[in-house]
Parts: sequence; C-alpha cells; structure tokens
Amino acid sequence: MRCAAADYEFVRDQGLLERLAEEGRLVGSAEVAPDLLGPAEDVLYLLEHARIRYVSFPYEWSFPALKAAALLHLDLHLDLLAHGVTLSDASAYNVQFQGPRPIFIDVLSLRRYREGEYWVGHRQFCEQFLNPLLLRALAGVPHNAWYRGSLEGIGVLDVDRVLPLRRKLSWNVISHVVLQAKLHRAAIRKPQANIEKIRERQLSKTGFRGLLGQLRHWIAKLEPADTGPTVWGGYADSHSYGSEEEQAKRRFVAEFVERTRPRLLFDLGCNTGDYAALALEAGAGSVVGFDADQQALETAFARAAAGGLAFLPLYLDAANPSPDQGWQQTERAGFGRRAKADAVLALAFEHHLAIGRNVPLDQTVAWLTGLAPRGVIEFVPKADPTVNRMLALREDIFSDYDEAAFTQCLTGAARIVRSEIVSAHGRRLFWYDRSH
Repeated sequence: MRCAAADYEFVRDQGLLERLAEEGRLVGSAEVAPDLLGPAEDVLYLLEHARIRYVSFPYEWSFPALKAAALLHLDLHLDLLAHGVTLSDASAYNVQFQGPRPIFIDVLSLRRYREGEYWVGHRQFCEQFLNPLLLRALAGVPHNAWYRGSLEGIGVLDVDRVLPLRRKLSWNVISHVVLQAKLHRAAIRKPQANIEKIRERQLSKTGFRGLLGQLRHWIAKLEPADTGPTVWGGYADSHSYGSEEEQAKRRFVAEFVERTRPRLLFDLGCNTGDYAALALEAGAGSVVGFDADQQALETAFARAAAGGLAFLPLYLDAANPSPDQGWQQTERAGFGRRAKADAVLALAFEHHLAIGRNVPLDQTVAWLTGLAPRGVIEFVPKADPTVNRMLALREDIFSDYDEAAFTQCLTGAARIVRSEIVSAHGRRLFWYDRSH
C-alpha cells in the first residue's frame, strides 16, 4: 500500500532485511513485479517470501517454543530500535518455526520509529506471549486449550483473576498484569477518557528499550511450574520393548526412511523425539512431531534445539485437532488443511485413538493413511501390557480390535509393502504405500 511504502523503503535501504534474513531471524524476501497478482493501483511493492515448510500456531507450541518465539520478538525489536525501526504490532502469529528455531515472517510490520511513541503492541505482546507463559509458569496450567479457544491470546483480566495473590507480589507481575488489568477495568468504565490518555502517552527510546529489556530478562527465566511425572513423559525409558525388539523396530523405521526419503515427515506420538532423530539420520529432510504430553514435548523441543535438528514437536490431541478458526473460519487453517506430509510415522499410536478414544478402527486407519501417501503404522494388540493397562478399569467393548481387522482396514486404504512383528507381545509394524 502507498501509505506504507515510505516505511518499507526506510527499513529496506538500511540493509536490515538482508542482514536479518542472513542471520536466520527474519524470513528471506525479494521484490517481484506488483502486477503478478493482477492490476492494483495502490500496490507499489510485492514481496515473495521463502517457503515455510509447515505452518504452526501458538496454541500448538510447547512452553519452550512459545518462550523462544517471545524472546525472538523482543531481541528483534531491540535490534531494530537501535536502527530507528520498530514493529507495528506484537502478534505471536508473526512467528513461525524452522525446526526448533523461531523466525519472524511479517516483513511489512517493520516500520520507522517515531520519537516518543509508546509501545502500541505492549498489550498484544502480553496477551499472546507473556500471559500464556505466566499461566504455565505461575499457575501450572498449559496454555494450549485456552489459547486455541481465544485466538487473540489470553486476556490480562483473565490472568489477573487466575493468579493467586502470592504470585502477584513481584514487580514484573504488578507491572505487566496487575496494573494492566486495573487500566483495562478503568477503560471499560471511562472509555473516552482512557483514549485521550493513550494519545497523550510518551515514552523515550531509552525507556522503550528498558521496557523490552526488562521483559526479555524476565521471560528468559520463566520455567513451567508443573514438571512432575506425566503419563507419557518417561515412555522412552519405560515402554514394553526389550533392547533387541527396540533395535528391530529402529531398523524397520530407518529402512523405510532411507528408501522413501521424505522431505517432510510427520511423527505422531513423537514423545521425546527418539524416532524423529532416527528419521533425520536416515535421510528425512525435516520432521514435525505431534504429542499431547507436555513434558514429552518440552524434552523433545530441548533435544531438537540442543542438537540443531530439523525437528519441531507440536501439541496435538489427535481426536480433537485444531479446526479452521477466525473470521469466516479462514484466518487459521485447521490441522486437516495443513497436514500435507510426504510420509508419516504412527508408532505405538493407533490404540490411543481406537481404544483410548473409542474411534472406530476403520476410521483410525483412514485418518492415519490420509495424512501422507506412505508411512509406518504400529499395531498394538490387546495382549500388549500397554493395552492391558488401558482396559484395566473399563469394559472391553472392542470385539473387532485385532490384527486381522486392522490388516483388512489398512489393505482397503493402501498397499502393504512390508510388515514385521517387533515385540514378544505381538506388536507389528506395517509399511504402507498408497501413492500408486
């Protein structure tokens, strides 16, 4: 748009876009002919960006992923201010991930800084970054379900109500939660007076940088409050495989990846990332993992970050995946519309849907094979100790849950390339292909 052209030129001509892209903090972009999208009188510049292989949203990120995204935003903003540039907003949706590394994608939100201006994105940053982190760090509540139900983040009034009094007795919480909540309530009572006060507010650049730096220092120290044992957080060390059985499973998966060479692999029930790492070693281009266990996801994210792996673990309740959301349900695409992988691993996973969530076996298989044209699915029989535990306190209503029924369902959806029993209790891996 013409009204934004001068700001864009100011940022571009300083070489900031190229430098930040080279550093991996800003998505790479190039100017292309404005008429590529058709005639538009008000368009002066059209930018083409590098492709993000898998788009994810804040309500799918783990605590450390959201924290990494918040720190990227603050570090980027501090860098920009040193060059007379600021950000027009503070949306968490302006950040995506390449593996565990966050990257800023909204090039046109960079604009010239105006001396004395207040941080207009402060409240948005708090609602979309800070408050979800505080919910987990101070109250022990994961942000994912709440954030998904409120696309613009978690409101300051809600956090103010949720946090116990003892958690509010710090200057940071008072500054960014308690006082904001008080101002918000005052704005509701006297909206016009509040608008006039906002217009009159001034903040020096030094004060602006101080505010960003204070937030950065605080957020960098935040950690989840509930770090005790979870149902699947220790699965990698306590599953029902013997060492030889585990090696057989790893060989099967490695051969599948070596032969198929997927550019993007989904790892359903990724846990702490053992098989994601194996897949990358075997030749997968990148892996997006999915799990519902917070501790497992946090361990997986730390593993990916420490090893520089092209692996992004995300939160997913497979029986209730993210839907299309936002205005006219088009702003944020649901999991189904984004789930386009070259291959999928579903190891020790299908029984959590078929038995744990009562999803019919044929629908479970159809959903899994629909995620990618080829993959490996592990069938876990009733004789397995894990399924025994799942059925211990409930009636066994799954008379059609057996390997023969699973094989029939899979044969109806794809070609079985190979199968192999990998445990003494009868777990079997199925390599399927529906690409021909």
